[in-house]
Amino acid sequence: MTLSPRFRPVLDTFPPYKPGKAPAGGGYKLASNESPYGPLPSVAEAIARAGMNVHLYPDNLVAELTTAIAGRFGVPEAHIALGPGSVGVLKQLIEATAGRGDEVLYAWRSFEAYPQLADLAGATSVRVPLKDETHDLEAMAKAITPATRLILLCNPNNPTGTAVGGSALTGFLDAVPEDCLVVLDEAYREYIRDPEITDGLDLYRDRPNVAVLRTFSKAYGLAGLRVGFVIGHPPVASAVRKTMITFGVNSLAQAAAIASLEAEQELLDRVEIVVKERDRVRDTLLADGWTVPPTEANFVWLRLGDQTAAFAAACDAAAVSVRPFDGEGVRVSVGTPEANDTFLAAARAFPHRF
Repeated sequence: MTLSPRFRPVLDTFPPYKPGKAPAGGGYKLASNESPYGPLPSVAEAIARAGMNVHLYPDNLVAELTTAIAGRFGVPEAHIALGPGSVGVLKQLIEATAGRGDEVLYAWRSFEAYPQLADLAGATSVRVPLKDETHDLEAMAKAITPATRLILLCNPNNPTGTAVGGSALTGFLDAVPEDCLVVLDEAYREYIRDPEITDGLDLYRDRPNVAVLRTFSKAYGLAGLRVGFVIGHPPVASAVRKTMITFGVNSLAQAAAIASLEAEQELLDRVEIVVKERDRVRDTLLADGWTVPPTEANFVWLRLGDQTAAFAAACDAAAVSVRPFDGEGVRVSVGTPEANDTFLAAARAFPHRF
């Protein structure tokens, strides 16, 4: 009898991550929260120049990009750690804080990488149900135990788009024990327009147990290059650097991110276009009888329950893909006006309202 290699039992407890798919036969992909715009010319030129040196290893310290991030956000370089996308940095954070017997606390539903990465680290996930499609901070505070090592707060929340801020958020942070790290996952920060949603960078400065996770994948349009970063106090940043995969941020990603920061105003002009389209999409859905929670991200959320699969199939038949979460709802990214119009027509033709 031939024996198979032995693998960790945890791998049998969850399926692999399933990225958003393109619609069958072409059309519009609104399933992955990607920017609808390609890189700016100056960023494309920086990528091309960096491509001439891909026979060399990238800077493992990511020094030049670290300096650029520090200058852009007004933080010390010692407060910054990078990784291959915010998911990569998140993996580094979990590996640095939690293992067997430790708890990782987060809302649910939230970013679907959270449970997988916690499970792979051997930690125990503690999921606190959303309330009115947003974080129930009071319930999350009550769920903290002596075993809680890490709290993940996706703000705006993926996939619902809702955000928390003001005294509710600061009160929650004040209630967290000092030896428990809170990570404010702000992958969609650039799309926030509600002035009540406090910038995480204003909150972390006098809180050593708070860190802010950001990415170049969304608003900066570098999803294909994988570069993210965390800003936290030196012990946090140092721990994340220790768990980074060697040469984890490739040279093209480093060059593109630096060029993107230099061209940031042009990029933010594009973000404003997406925000206006987001508001148009939500307003149209509301006028058509849908229930759509307020969103501060580059997507909208429709809770469809057992109609989720049927709605996703109807969209696919109309040449637009959305991101279904079985039995719960769909997340729809904001794309170009043409893509958004195609989605809105498919939603209008669907026979039920929620």
